[in-house]
Amino acid sequence: MASTSSSASVTVDGKLSEEFAVPSHVEEMRCLMAEFAEKNAAAGRKVVLITSGGTKVPLESRTVRFLDNFSSGRRGASSAEYFLDSDYAVIFLHRHRSLYPYTRLYSGVNFLDSLKCETEEEGSCQVLVDQKALPNIVTVLRKYQAVKAAGLLLPIEFNTLSEYLHLLKAAAQALNSTGSKAMFYLAAAVSDFYIPASEMPEHKIQSSNGPLQISMKMVPKMLSPLVKDWAPKAFVISFKLETDPSILLERARQALATYKHQAVVANVLDTRRGYVVVVTKDSQHELVLSEDEVKKEVEIEEKIVSNLSAAHSHFMAQQG
Repeated sequence: MASTSSSASVTVDGKLSEEFAVPSHVEEMRCLMAEFAEKNAAAGRKVVLITSGGTKVPLESRTVRFLDNFSSGRRGASSAEYFLDSDYAVIFLHRHRSLYPYTRLYSGVNFLDSLKCETEEEGSCQVLVDQKALPNIVTVLRKYQAVKAAGLLLPIEFNTLSEYLHLLKAAAQALNSTGSKAMFYLAAAVSDFYIPASEMPEHKIQSSNGPLQISMKMVPKMLSPLVKDWAPKAFVISFKLETDPSILLERARQALATYKHQAVVANVLDTRRGYVVVVTKDSQHELVLSEDEVKKEVEIEEKIVSNLSAAHSHFMAQQG
């Protein structure tokens, strides 16, 4: 008789291959991530796979309409910077056009308003930066260039739910060889529902047909096969966002009991930027920004990364 974990893995693999279109570049990305992870692990670094941003679920094959998940990618992008500061190598699996490490600090700025063209001889132009419009740009640019030159940040883009699911599996397979040095920081807001390709209309749904009724299936849970089969030695963190604080800790503990991973970062929608709870099998740690820290523009992600990187080191020591 097959084990429960093997059965779950087969079910997920079956749905991925049958109901979600495989991106043409998924094998290329898997090889790229494996090379990146192995190179950095061999250099003694821990490697974190950060998922960031929301997923798009098409309602038509030739997509005009889609359902989206609320997420700017802020938590993932800022966390990537703090992991890099903590000597991790980062694979950044992010939604196309969501916030990106370092540039996310200037997401509300029109770059053209921050640049000036100073005309030189023969009509050439030297582009100058208004550093008041881009505060700390020199420090940020130097950090980014150092990270890029050292080969510590690998960005991988997704757009649709289908792309995300296949790329996450590829990432798990790519990091499996790094064992306990690998961390999965699953901060993306992933849809719970989808329409199978076989049931999706090809063309734009016509409003003249009247009210729209949609039947959607549950998205297969990737966390179970990731933890049990694809990267069983890795340190895995999921995120739990709720709007009702009274059920937050209960839902976090349910997730840990179900998937047997290492930690859940639990947060409530209205207070997510200043308060989270890191829940593990044996503990829970409240991370809170004080009023003074808020004034100093300290970010909650700095505390999250500090807590989890320490927990990851402890986990690695226990694994031997």
